[in-house]
Amino acid sequence: MQNKVILLTFDGDMDTTENTIQDSFTSIASHTEGLFKDNGSRFIAHAYPVETEEEVKEIVERLKKDYYDARHHCYAYRLGYKKDIWRANDDGEPSSSAGRPILGQIDSNGLSDILVVVVRYFGGIKLGIPGLIRAYKTSTADALAQAEFVEKIAAQRFLLNFDYENMNQVMKILKDMNLPQTNQNFGLSCSLETSVRLSLVDDFLNKFDYSCHCTVKEIAPTPSAPPSDSLQQIEV
Repeated sequence: MQNKVILLTFDGDMDTTENTIQDSFTSIASHTEGLFKDNGSRFIAHAYPVETEEEVKEIVERLKKDYYDARHHCYAYRLGYKKDIWRANDDGEPSSSAGRPILGQIDSNGLSDILVVVVRYFGGIKLGIPGLIRAYKTSTADALAQAEFVEKIAAQRFLLNFDYENMNQVMKILKDMNLPQTNQNFGLSCSLETSVRLSLVDDFLNKFDYSCHCTVKEIAPTPSAPPSDSLQQIEV
């Protein structure tokens, strides 16, 4: 059901308060669906990989248009390698009977960078709060059971500027650390971009401080960048 994949994503907010930075977390690879039925009501769950609250808003608004005749569009999400950005929304259902059960399934699977929206078509019979909790929990669990789980690595992007005569030293460091290179510009003055997982940033900066004449500048995170520019995928 779940094949592990490493994804390289970008995050500019590093937590260096601990000696060991936890920079990896689990998400899902693509959109999946789940379904639960009870006394005529249908609960259709949609799980999506997301990185920003703007993406969440767009998806929720789109599903409300797609399922315009549904009674409720409840959802929950958790974002980031710290898993500290989250929300649970009941969309008119009794308090904590919908969003919280959805979030509970996200958390019980240890997931982040994920949104789950459960669309409810009312069947004419009230289910009560225990029935609603079961329905939103079960439909979410069904959607997650269809998902491929992936491991994501939070990283910081850097811009490197250096003279041509120092290129060999720069390239050796990048090769030794197995770092990707993008937006290369080689002339008398050279530049390139790379991304470094958060747990390796201190080592990366130290190598450039002491090994060659090179200026290193952080690049602000760009979660909306095209996948080819923001992801490196390695199957393991």
